[in-house]
Amino acid sequence: MMKSSMNHIETNDVNDDTEVSRVERSSSRESPGHALPGQGTAHRGPLAPCQRWSVTREREVVLRLLRGESTELLSRELGVPIYRLEQWRQKADAALDGALKERGGDPAAGELALYCTRISLDTR
Repeated sequence: MMKSSMNHIETNDVNDDTEVSRVERSSSRESPGHALPGQGTAHRGPLAPCQRWSVTREREVVLRLLRGESTELLSRELGVPIYRLEQWRQKADAALDGALKERGGDPAAGELALYCTRISLDTR
């Protein structure tokens, strides 16, 4: 194996007098469920039976689903039933829709109301 400066691992395999070159990209940031040793973020695989899923960990799993990862594969990897993963995704979709529909106050409307009250006081 030879490690290059661009964070690639290059290997050369010889099979029946044919040289096969393979390049793999190593990731400095693993996805949830694939924590690197020494990083206390998320651990690999399913939780122990007595452990609960934190909101942060659920969010990371939902983001993986939204990026297009297979629900079946995530279910197997994390030990979570498919129906539960789908529930998490539906909750996230509903919350996202609600956040996008929400309208912030118009700062100009507040200013306009202030000036209207000033004008009405001045005319009295």
